Amino acid sequence: MRHWGATHDEIQGTVVGDNLCSASAVTATRCITLNAPPHEVFPWIRQMGFGRAGWYSYDWIDNLGRKSATRIHPEWQDIHSGSKVPGGPIDFTAAIVEAPHSYVLLVQPAGKLGQRFCFTLAYELREHPRGTRLVTRMRASIKVPGGGIAERLLAFGDGIMVRKQLTTLAHRVRL
Repeated sequence: MRHWGATHDEIQGTVVGDNLCSASAVTATRCITLNAPPHEVFPWIRQMGFGRAGWYSYDWIDNLGRKSATRIHPEWQDIHSGSKVPGGPIDFTAAIVEAPHSYVLLVQPAGKLGQRFCFTLAYELREHPRGTRLVTRMRASIKVPGGGIAERLLAFGDGIMVRKQLTTLAHRVRL
């Protein structure tokens, strides 16, 4: 699950936002080809969030049973670099929003805790002959007692959720 759908070059290559959590202990790259151009895919990603469009994954886990959006919602498109994105128990910061190619969510607390914890979810939408190659990358660093175990559990759980997210997005963009 750590590199689901990714090619060797995608795994080894850089993805937007890699520098935001550069000392990550866990890195996972998951990819899918979508049958729509980036400008049609990006609004689906931009509207993600708890209490918004959801995460297009297992809604009973990450959206408290509320069904993820099945259409683009214009009222949820006003996310820019620096915006807060509700994630459920934690909020993300939209660290990079460059439509229609880059979207990076960041969790990094302020102060000393921020030196011990970093988590990013990056979505890079690349032009592809069939439409869009969506390259996602999760990076995490948890430097607290038990952090290594937490990182491994996070990578596993995130892999299951992101795989479902990507397959759901593939279905949604074809609607």
